[in-house]
Amino acid sequence: MRTIKQINEKIKKGQVVAVTAEEVIDLVAKQGIKKTAAEVDVVTTATFGPMCSSGAYFNIGHSKPRIKLGGGTCKLNDVPAYCGFAAVDIYLGASALPDDDPRNKVFPGEFKYGGAHVIQELVSGKDVRLEATAYGTDCYPRKKLETLINIKDLNEAVLFNIRNCYQNYNVAVNLSDKIIYTYMGVLKPNLGNANYCSAGQLSPLLKDPYYKTIGIGTKIFLGGGIGYVAWHGTQHNPTVKRRDNGLPVGPAGTLAVIGDLKQMKPEWLVAISMLGYGVSLAVGIGVPIPILDEEILKTAAISDEEIYTQIVDYSNAYPQMVAESLGEVSYAQLKSGKIIVQGKEVPTGNLSSYTKARKIAIELKSWIKKGDFLLTEPVAPLPGAESGYTFKPLKERPI
Repeated sequence: MRTIKQINEKIKKGQVVAVTAEEVIDLVAKQGIKKTAAEVDVVTTATFGPMCSSGAYFNIGHSKPRIKLGGGTCKLNDVPAYCGFAAVDIYLGASALPDDDPRNKVFPGEFKYGGAHVIQELVSGKDVRLEATAYGTDCYPRKKLETLINIKDLNEAVLFNIRNCYQNYNVAVNLSDKIIYTYMGVLKPNLGNANYCSAGQLSPLLKDPYYKTIGIGTKIFLGGGIGYVAWHGTQHNPTVKRRDNGLPVGPAGTLAVIGDLKQMKPEWLVAISMLGYGVSLAVGIGVPIPILDEEILKTAAISDEEIYTQIVDYSNAYPQMVAESLGEVSYAQLKSGKIIVQGKEVPTGNLSSYTKARKIAIELKSWIKKGDFLLTEPVAPLPGAESGYTFKPLKERPI
């Protein structure tokens, strides 16, 4: 029907027809697949929620005299950064914690400050305290460095997240008789609540379930700036069972993403302290789906009523790696505010912000329509089910 090159020409001429994943559902319901596919060039998708496998790398520049951080130590606002690279390259993980954080010694821990908070402060333009030690060499003689750094002065500040944008995810419940604290939030005992984390019908990989348009090199909205899909994310699992509409019924594909932190905004990179669990970073991601044919539109127009996921007990089945589902539920049911689990009505809550996901999808649509955002051809596909790639658990062996 059309190519990415043809869509980009329409973007440059101001003639492109772009709609959000919400809007396309209504369009298809009113006028059908064929007519909508002939009219719509791009569908914008989005998600905003906690994504723990996130972080940023920096080049801080050489001090005078020079210092070699590789093999030494480095902290940003007391949060340890990894410096096992070269002289002045460091990586800060979103979940990193200061050495003096009590963790869960006083349970449940509050985890008030970590790597995600440092990243958000840097993006906000705040000064961050850097403290480093080194062992010293002839060419890098300095052994100690203490200074304030600011993102505008850094040579490179790059957000590099190795697992974001999960394609579907579990609904978490608690079958035990005590409250539990998880990365899916606080779960009340005896099926007191059910938490999920997805934008559902707005979520990128749910609207392109077979990765036909999303691949390595795909240009995206990342943290309020421009980013790219760098690779498939860790724990990418395209072989998960799928429904007839192609959608996986549980956690499946993931994306590794990269982008210039200097372009990003604190509104779309938000530090989160998760009671009893740790620190995470809420990341805003928007992905355009070019409507190259009717089949791509068909999946892009799938609604919450057609997207299902698994209900999993996080008191025993999840921590003990027991492959057990308490049933399937649609995102329409989840968003209604209650579901039925083992005959009991259970209130639901979403860790992902649907409102913010909608805002990202609208913003990305605006960029495209104004000609500020051209689409990219993926340079390579993500591993699909036919690739044989699958996520495997740890094979423990005696030492």
